[in-house]
Amino acid sequence: MAAQANGHDRDERGGNATLSVIIAARNEEGYIGECLQSLLDQDDSAGPVEVILAANACTDDTAGVAASYRPAFEARGWSLNILDVPEPGKVNALNAADSVATGRALIFLDADVRLDAEILGQLRQVLETGTPRYATGTLEVAPAKTWVTRHYARFWTQLPFVQGGTVGAGLFAVNRVGRGRWDTFPDIISDDTYVRLLFTPDERIEVPARYHWPMVEGFANLVKVRRRQDAGVREIHGLYPGLPANEGKPGVTRSDLLRLFVRMPVSFLVYTSVHIAVRLRSDNTGWSRGR
Repeated sequence: MAAQANGHDRDERGGNATLSVIIAARNEEGYIGECLQSLLDQDDSAGPVEVILAANACTDDTAGVAASYRPAFEARGWSLNILDVPEPGKVNALNAADSVATGRALIFLDADVRLDAEILGQLRQVLETGTPRYATGTLEVAPAKTWVTRHYARFWTQLPFVQGGTVGAGLFAVNRVGRGRWDTFPDIISDDTYVRLLFTPDERIEVPARYHWPMVEGFANLVKVRRRQDAGVREIHGLYPGLPANEGKPGVTRSDLLRLFVRMPVSFLVYTSVHIAVRLRSDNTGWSRGR
Protein backbone atom coordinates (compact mmCIF):
# COMPACT_ATOMS: atom_id res chain seq x y z
CA MET A 1 0.00 0.00 0.00
CA ALA A 2 1.16 3.54 -0.71
CA ALA A 3 2.55 5.88 1.92
CA GLN A 4 0.06 7.22 4.46
CA ALA A 5 2.31 9.76 6.15
CA ASN A 6 -0.12 12.65 5.90
CA GLY A 7 -3.35 10.75 6.37
CA HIS A 8 -4.03 11.88 9.96
CA ASP A 9 -3.28 15.51 9.09
CA ARG A 10 -5.75 15.36 6.20
CA ASP A 11 -8.48 13.83 8.35
CA GLU A 12 -8.16 16.72 10.82
CA ARG A 13 -8.11 19.42 8.17
CA GLY A 14 -11.49 21.04 8.41
CA GLY A 15 -13.29 23.78 6.58
CA ASN A 16 -16.78 24.96 5.74
CA ALA A 17 -16.94 22.81 2.60
CA THR A 18 -18.52 19.39 2.64
CA LEU A 19 -17.03 18.67 -0.78
CA SER A 20 -13.84 19.88 -2.45
CA VAL A 21 -13.95 19.61 -6.23
CA ILE A 22 -10.44 19.61 -7.70
CA ILE A 23 -9.91 20.35 -11.39
CA ALA A 24 -6.50 20.22 -13.05
CA ALA A 25 -6.70 22.21 -16.28
CA ARG A 26 -4.29 23.15 -19.01
CA ASN A 27 -5.55 25.11 -22.02
CA GLU A 28 -9.18 24.19 -21.42
CA GLU A 29 -10.86 27.52 -22.21
CA GLY A 30 -13.21 25.78 -24.66
CA TYR A 31 -14.41 23.26 -22.06
CA ILE A 32 -14.08 24.73 -18.57
CA GLY A 33 -17.19 26.89 -18.82
CA GLU A 34 -19.57 23.96 -19.36
CA CYS A 35 -17.82 22.00 -16.64
CA LEU A 36 -18.21 24.80 -14.10
CA GLN A 37 -21.80 25.43 -15.12
CA SER A 38 -22.63 21.77 -14.53
CA LEU A 39 -21.24 22.21 -11.00
CA LEU A 40 -23.40 25.28 -10.45
CA ASP A 41 -26.42 23.31 -11.64
CA GLN A 42 -26.08 20.71 -8.87
CA ASP A 43 -29.08 20.22 -6.61
CA ASP A 44 -29.07 21.25 -2.96
CA SER A 45 -28.12 17.78 -1.68
CA ALA A 46 -24.49 18.60 -2.56
CA GLY A 47 -24.16 20.79 0.53
CA PRO A 48 -21.39 23.41 0.81
CA VAL A 49 -18.86 23.04 -2.02
CA GLU A 50 -15.47 24.54 -2.76
CA VAL A 51 -14.06 24.28 -6.29
CA ILE A 52 -10.30 24.48 -6.74
CA LEU A 53 -9.10 24.93 -10.31
CA ALA A 54 -5.36 24.42 -10.84
CA ALA A 55 -4.58 26.10 -14.16
CA ASN A 56 -1.14 24.76 -15.00
CA ALA A 57 1.12 26.38 -17.62
CA CYS A 58 -1.88 27.63 -19.59
CA THR A 59 -1.26 29.64 -22.75
CA ASP A 60 -4.94 30.37 -23.31
CA ASP A 61 -7.63 32.06 -21.20
CA THR A 62 -8.64 29.06 -19.08
CA ALA A 63 -8.22 31.04 -15.86
CA GLY A 64 -10.06 34.07 -17.24
CA VAL A 65 -13.04 32.04 -18.40
CA ALA A 66 -13.16 30.28 -15.04
CA ALA A 67 -12.96 33.59 -13.15
CA SER A 68 -16.07 34.84 -14.95
CA TYR A 69 -18.04 32.16 -13.07
CA ARG A 70 -16.86 33.27 -9.63
CA PRO A 71 -19.83 35.62 -8.97
CA ALA A 72 -22.25 32.77 -9.65
CA PHE A 73 -20.41 30.52 -7.21
CA GLU A 74 -20.39 33.25 -4.58
CA ALA A 75 -24.10 33.87 -5.11
CA ARG A 76 -24.70 30.23 -4.26
CA GLY A 77 -22.51 30.45 -1.18
CA TRP A 78 -19.80 28.29 -2.74
CA SER A 79 -16.19 29.22 -3.43
CA LEU A 80 -14.13 29.07 -6.60
CA ASN A 81 -10.38 29.17 -5.99
CA ILE A 82 -8.23 29.50 -9.13
CA LEU A 83 -4.58 28.57 -8.70
CA ASP A 84 -1.98 29.75 -11.19
CA VAL A 85 0.46 26.83 -11.37
CA PRO A 86 3.37 27.82 -13.63
CA GLU A 87 4.83 24.33 -13.97
CA PRO A 88 3.15 22.06 -16.54
CA GLY A 89 1.85 18.63 -15.65
CA LYS A 90 -1.43 17.20 -14.41
CA VAL A 91 0.08 15.50 -11.34
CA ASN A 92 1.74 18.75 -10.29
CA ALA A 93 -1.59 20.57 -10.65
CA LEU A 94 -3.44 17.90 -8.67
CA ASN A 95 -0.98 18.14 -5.81
CA ALA A 96 -1.18 21.92 -5.75
CA ALA A 97 -4.98 21.91 -5.52
CA ASP A 98 -5.15 18.94 -3.17
CA SER A 99 -2.79 20.63 -0.71
CA VAL A 100 -5.28 23.47 -0.07
CA ALA A 101 -8.52 21.48 -0.19
CA THR A 102 -10.57 21.56 3.03
CA GLY A 103 -13.60 19.41 2.23
CA ARG A 104 -14.62 16.27 4.08
CA ALA A 105 -14.60 14.52 0.71
CA LEU A 106 -12.52 15.19 -2.38
CA ILE A 107 -13.78 14.97 -5.96
CA PHE A 108 -11.20 14.93 -8.76
CA LEU A 109 -12.80 16.11 -11.98
CA ASP A 110 -11.49 16.53 -15.53
CA ALA A 111 -12.10 19.96 -17.04
CA ASP A 112 -14.00 18.61 -20.06
CA VAL A 113 -16.54 16.57 -18.06
CA ARG A 114 -20.17 17.60 -17.51
CA LEU A 115 -22.22 16.37 -14.57
CA ASP A 116 -25.85 15.46 -14.02
CA ALA A 117 -27.43 17.63 -11.37
CA GLU A 118 -27.74 14.89 -8.73
CA ILE A 119 -24.21 13.54 -8.81
CA LEU A 120 -22.47 15.62 -6.13
CA GLY A 121 -25.23 14.90 -3.63
CA GLN A 122 -25.08 11.18 -4.35
CA LEU A 123 -21.28 11.16 -4.00
CA ARG A 124 -21.55 13.07 -0.75
CA GLN A 125 -24.01 10.54 0.64
CA VAL A 126 -21.88 7.45 -0.04
CA LEU A 127 -18.67 9.13 1.14
CA GLU A 128 -20.05 10.21 4.50
CA THR A 129 -18.69 7.24 6.41
CA GLY A 130 -15.80 6.58 8.73
CA THR A 131 -14.44 3.77 6.55
CA PRO A 132 -12.32 4.31 3.42
CA ARG A 133 -14.44 4.85 0.34
CA TYR A 134 -13.84 5.53 -3.35
CA ALA A 135 -16.77 6.65 -5.47
CA THR A 136 -17.57 7.71 -8.99
CA GLY A 137 -20.64 8.29 -11.13
CA THR A 138 -22.13 6.32 -13.98
CA LEU A 139 -19.94 7.05 -16.98
CA GLU A 140 -21.61 8.09 -20.20
CA VAL A 141 -19.48 8.84 -23.24
CA ALA A 142 -20.51 12.17 -24.74
CA PRO A 143 -21.78 12.04 -28.34
CA ALA A 144 -18.84 11.79 -30.72
CA LYS A 145 -18.36 14.07 -33.71
CA THR A 146 -16.44 11.63 -35.92
CA TRP A 147 -17.52 8.28 -37.34
CA VAL A 148 -14.49 6.41 -36.04
CA THR A 149 -14.83 7.68 -32.48
CA ARG A 150 -18.55 6.93 -32.51
CA HIS A 151 -17.88 3.28 -33.37
CA TYR A 152 -14.89 2.97 -31.03
CA ALA A 153 -16.93 4.36 -28.13
CA ARG A 154 -19.86 2.08 -28.94
CA PHE A 155 -17.62 -0.97 -28.65
CA TRP A 156 -15.58 0.27 -25.67
CA THR A 157 -18.66 0.93 -23.54
CA GLN A 158 -19.72 -2.72 -23.94
CA LEU A 159 -16.45 -4.20 -22.66
CA PRO A 160 -16.65 -6.06 -19.33
CA PHE A 161 -14.33 -3.56 -17.65
CA VAL A 162 -16.70 -0.70 -18.41
CA GLN A 163 -19.90 -2.67 -17.84
CA GLY A 164 -18.58 -3.73 -14.43
CA GLY A 165 -18.85 -0.15 -13.17
CA THR A 166 -16.67 2.25 -11.13
CA VAL A 167 -14.47 3.05 -14.13
CA GLY A 168 -13.59 6.48 -12.75
CA ALA A 169 -12.25 7.93 -16.02
CA GLY A 170 -12.68 11.70 -15.73
CA LEU A 171 -14.26 11.63 -12.27
CA PHE A 172 -13.35 9.94 -9.01
CA ALA A 173 -13.90 10.83 -5.37
CA VAL A 174 -12.66 9.73 -1.95
CA ASN A 175 -13.49 10.57 1.63
CA ARG A 176 -10.79 11.86 3.97
CA VAL A 177 -10.03 8.49 5.52
CA GLY A 178 -9.73 7.08 2.00
CA ARG A 179 -7.44 9.96 1.05
CA GLY A 180 -5.11 8.70 3.76
CA ARG A 181 -4.27 5.75 1.53
CA TRP A 182 -1.61 7.80 -0.25
CA ASP A 183 0.56 10.84 0.33
CA THR A 184 1.01 13.18 -2.64
CA PHE A 185 0.10 11.99 -6.12
CA PRO A 186 3.12 10.18 -7.56
CA ASP A 187 4.60 11.29 -10.86
CA ILE A 188 2.91 8.65 -13.00
CA ILE A 189 0.83 8.59 -16.17
CA SER A 190 -2.43 7.17 -14.85
CA ASP A 191 -3.38 8.94 -11.62
CA ASP A 192 -7.00 7.74 -11.83
CA THR A 193 -6.06 4.07 -12.17
CA TYR A 194 -3.56 4.40 -9.33
CA VAL A 195 -6.14 5.80 -6.94
CA ARG A 196 -8.86 3.32 -7.95
CA LEU A 197 -6.56 0.38 -7.30
CA LEU A 198 -5.73 1.63 -3.82
CA PHE A 199 -9.25 0.48 -2.93
CA THR A 200 -10.70 -3.00 -3.01
CA PRO A 201 -13.81 -3.68 -5.11
CA ASP A 202 -15.91 -3.66 -1.93
CA GLU A 203 -14.64 -0.17 -1.12
CA ARG A 204 -15.55 1.26 -4.54
CA ILE A 205 -19.04 2.59 -5.26
CA GLU A 206 -20.69 3.78 -8.46
CA VAL A 207 -23.64 6.12 -7.90
CA PRO A 208 -26.54 6.15 -10.40
CA ALA A 209 -26.14 9.78 -11.50
CA ARG A 210 -24.23 10.18 -14.73
CA TYR A 211 -21.23 12.17 -15.81
CA HIS A 212 -20.56 12.87 -19.46
CA TRP A 213 -17.01 12.18 -20.57
CA PRO A 214 -15.82 13.09 -24.08
CA MET A 215 -13.69 10.63 -25.98
CA VAL A 216 -10.99 12.01 -28.27
CA GLU A 217 -11.91 12.41 -31.92
CA GLY A 218 -10.35 10.59 -34.87
CA PHE A 219 -8.28 7.48 -35.45
CA ALA A 220 -4.86 9.03 -34.84
CA ASN A 221 -5.93 10.60 -31.55
CA LEU A 222 -7.54 7.37 -30.36
CA VAL A 223 -4.28 5.54 -31.04
CA LYS A 224 -2.28 8.25 -29.28
CA VAL A 225 -4.39 8.17 -26.12
CA ARG A 226 -4.69 4.38 -26.09
CA ARG A 227 -0.87 4.14 -26.18
CA ARG A 228 -0.70 6.45 -23.19
CA GLN A 229 -3.31 4.42 -21.32
CA ASP A 230 -1.49 1.16 -21.97
CA ALA A 231 1.79 2.73 -20.86
CA GLY A 232 0.09 3.90 -17.68
CA VAL A 233 -1.12 0.39 -16.87
CA ARG A 234 2.34 -1.07 -17.49
CA GLU A 235 3.86 1.59 -15.26
CA ILE A 236 1.55 0.76 -12.37
CA HIS A 237 2.27 -2.96 -12.75
CA GLY A 238 5.98 -2.18 -12.62
CA LEU A 239 6.00 0.35 -9.78
CA TYR A 240 3.16 -1.02 -7.65
CA PRO A 241 2.93 -4.76 -8.38
CA GLY A 242 0.51 -5.34 -5.51
CA LEU A 243 -2.15 -2.93 -6.74
CA PRO A 244 -3.53 -4.87 -9.77
CA ALA A 245 -4.86 -7.50 -7.34
CA ASN A 246 -7.53 -4.92 -6.43
CA GLU A 247 -8.84 -4.74 -9.99
CA GLY A 248 -11.67 -7.16 -9.32
CA LYS A 249 -13.05 -6.95 -12.85
CA PRO A 250 -13.18 -9.61 -15.52
CA GLY A 251 -10.83 -9.50 -18.47
CA VAL A 252 -11.97 -9.73 -22.06
CA THR A 253 -12.36 -13.32 -23.21
CA ARG A 254 -12.57 -14.66 -26.75
CA SER A 255 -16.23 -15.42 -26.21
CA ASP A 256 -16.79 -11.78 -25.19
CA LEU A 257 -15.12 -10.60 -28.38
CA LEU A 258 -17.09 -13.03 -30.53
CA ARG A 259 -20.37 -11.95 -28.95
CA LEU A 260 -19.56 -8.28 -29.49
CA PHE A 261 -18.41 -8.92 -33.07
CA VAL A 262 -21.75 -10.52 -33.88
CA ARG A 263 -23.62 -7.59 -32.33
CA MET A 264 -21.54 -4.76 -33.81
CA PRO A 265 -19.10 -5.92 -36.52
CA VAL A 266 -18.16 -2.43 -37.76
CA SER A 267 -17.48 -1.14 -34.24
CA PHE A 268 -15.46 -4.29 -33.54
CA LEU A 269 -13.27 -3.67 -36.57
CA VAL A 270 -12.70 -0.02 -35.63
CA TYR A 271 -11.73 -0.95 -32.06
CA THR A 272 -9.46 -3.76 -33.27
CA SER A 273 -7.78 -1.48 -35.80
CA VAL A 274 -6.89 1.00 -33.05
CA HIS A 275 -5.61 -1.87 -30.89
CA ILE A 276 -3.39 -3.15 -33.72
CA ALA A 277 -2.04 0.33 -34.46
CA VAL A 278 -1.09 0.73 -30.80
CA ARG A 279 0.76 -2.59 -30.79
CA LEU A 280 2.74 -1.66 -33.91
CA ARG A 281 4.51 1.11 -31.97
CA SER A 282 3.92 1.28 -28.23
CA ASP A 283 6.63 3.69 -27.15
CA ASN A 284 4.51 6.48 -25.66
CA THR A 285 5.34 7.06 -22.00
CA GLY A 286 4.06 10.59 -21.46
CA TRP A 287 0.73 12.23 -20.74
CA SER A 288 -1.45 12.99 -23.74
CA ARG A 289 -5.06 14.05 -24.10
CA GLY A 290 -5.22 13.73 -27.90
CA ARG A 291 -6.66 17.14 -28.67
